[in-house]
Amino acid sequence: QVQLVDSGGGLVQTGGSLRLSCAASGRTISTYDMAWFRQAPGKEREFVERINWSSYSTYYTDSVKGRFTISRDNAKKMVYLQMNSLKPEDTAVYYCAAGRNGARLASSYDYWGQGTQVTVSS
Repeated sequence: QVQLVDSGGGLVQTGGSLRLSCAASGRTISTYDMAWFRQAPGKEREFVERINWSSYSTYYTDSVKGRFTISRDNAKKMVYLQMNSLKPEDTAVYYCAAGRNGARLASSYDYWGQGTQVTVSS
């Protein structure tokens, strides 16, 4: 079992930055693909970015290209999402997730954080 706790969300103005953190406990996350998803009110949960467990390769959705960066520190059992140049359309609850065969589908992930709210004001 892996437990995930998301933090770091908040209210920021357009163009600002936030760094989300995901703290894992329980089993090691070193063999899990890790990802961030987000969900805006009235919308489905959306893939944001993921990082492969072995190659550390990253994959992202086009709307965050050049602005968001996922990283991981397996020794600390931490995953991060650095978000720069934030836009109002980035407003959502952001969730950290862990899975063995991570992809862009939420159903590919086995463990989820509780979510952290990000609000970008215009």
